[in-house]
Amino acid sequence: MSSQTGSPFVAEAPGGAVVLTGTPVVPGVAMGPVVRPVGSVALPATRGPWIPESERGVELERFAAASDAVAERLATRASAATGVSAEVLNTTAQLARDRGLLSTVEQRIADGASAEVATVGAADQFVALFSSLGGVMAERATDVRDVRDRIVAQLTGQGEPGVPAPDTPSILLADDLAPADTAGLDPAKIIGLAIRLGGATSHTAIIARQLGLPCVVGVGGLSDVPEGATVLVDGEHGTVTVDPDPGHAKALVHTAAKAATVLADYRGPGATRDGHRVEVLANVQDGAGARAAADAHAEGVGLLRTELAFFGRTEEPSVEEQTEIYKGVFAAFPGGKVVMRTLDAGSDKPLPFATPPNEANPALGVRGLRTARRDPGLLTRQLDAVAEAARSTGADPWVMAPMVATVAEAVEFAAQARERGMSPGVMVEVPSVAVLADRFLEHLDFLSIGTNDLSQYTLAADRLSADLADLTDPWQPALLALVQLTAAAGVRAGKPVGVCGEAAADPLLACVLVGMGVSYLSCAAGSIAGVGARLASVDLAACQRAAEVALAAADPQSARTAARTALADS
Repeated sequence: MSSQTGSPFVAEAPGGAVVLTGTPVVPGVAMGPVVRPVGSVALPATRGPWIPESERGVELERFAAASDAVAERLATRASAATGVSAEVLNTTAQLARDRGLLSTVEQRIADGASAEVATVGAADQFVALFSSLGGVMAERATDVRDVRDRIVAQLTGQGEPGVPAPDTPSILLADDLAPADTAGLDPAKIIGLAIRLGGATSHTAIIARQLGLPCVVGVGGLSDVPEGATVLVDGEHGTVTVDPDPGHAKALVHTAAKAATVLADYRGPGATRDGHRVEVLANVQDGAGARAAADAHAEGVGLLRTELAFFGRTEEPSVEEQTEIYKGVFAAFPGGKVVMRTLDAGSDKPLPFATPPNEANPALGVRGLRTARRDPGLLTRQLDAVAEAARSTGADPWVMAPMVATVAEAVEFAAQARERGMSPGVMVEVPSVAVLADRFLEHLDFLSIGTNDLSQYTLAADRLSADLADLTDPWQPALLALVQLTAAAGVRAGKPVGVCGEAAADPLLACVLVGMGVSYLSCAAGSIAGVGARLASVDLAACQRAAEVALAAADPQSARTAARTALADS
């Protein structure tokens, strides 16, 4: 077996088993047989038979029916999902109904192509466009190919592509997964996940955290592991062991099961072993997600992703519609903390009524608070809806704006929030906010660090790029330094600083963040117990030592190792 560049394996595991290494994403240990994604869809030749004009109406109807069926199937799955899974499925369903894609297909059919050939040709045209743009837009090429395959499968009677549903709990190995495939995983059948590509902030990683699946990404050598082989995935240490020693593997699984029992007993509130309080909150998107978070013993909401209410629509939802959604979230935590993020459209979340089409570099374009530059009413109407929901439920919401870059933007946003009786804050996603955190806190009540975007802007690396996953690792020293800078400013000002990026879902990194002075953590509901239980096992002083050694480390892996050792010695 050969390793792949960047992720060499360690060959001296117990019993001589081969160990492949990658980036740890979701803690936990799982063992089972290997399964792989369902085989690819057979695509038609790019030059199929010419369709007579008299039959083109039938081809148009076939395509319309197929694209509608795919979109409806994805939307149905989205309605049964929560969090990022619902967001991803909704976005893919929108793409299956994208007017630009549909128009291109229809034009090709009008020129004599069959529905299948027109679908492939139009999709390839958009893939080439997105790939040429690079950055976050290149990620859309994967989504287009996924939708293309689903529509062609529907047209030709092939099985829909995706992940398998094995009879035996299994470990899924793949080069990469389309976001919609990851969102559709059944945790009862897929109990662990390892991906050759991707990073800690990819959609695959984010959804794996939400589902609580032990997960390792960026693993070299996976292509050589045969289907059906037994593997052990260790999401804490970032390893995939092929044909592990049975006794050693069973011991690791047993230890992980005991740890899971401890997690099941977690009831909160969040605190270190010596009583230092740390709020452990949840990232949610609607009332159903908030209720699930409450059941998982979250103390409140640290990130309400309001954009889900806007997805799948061609026009902005009314104030009344938004109000009902926010009321459902407030009701799940009566008297509790709810931090909502205003509309975060743009970049990988375009909305037809909020963001300009075909931006050359959307990750650096009109997104987040910047959408209010084009239409100030988007923000004011949303704040009005939050205020009305708060009046109806007696809630005391905190609101924060995404993609803020200047103190002037923060001042203006804070004034609008306070006019409506709400506590204002901003997301720390742009390095300028971290660098000037003291100045921002003169005008705000809190800051919330979004480590996913902060990492991509700090390291100049698209957080969705599989090729740059090592640069957007949340343990990167430069990112940790900016987090520490922000947290220290919060301590000086006596104001809360939270973390709501994926870093907050890593129990080991959560301890480091607390050691830096972070006052609250917000993560997926499935990560609440892991974070809370890990904090409860260590003292604040140990967290501070772990933060010190992590900040001094030269690279992400060294930081992880140093922090783990510091906490183990406590």
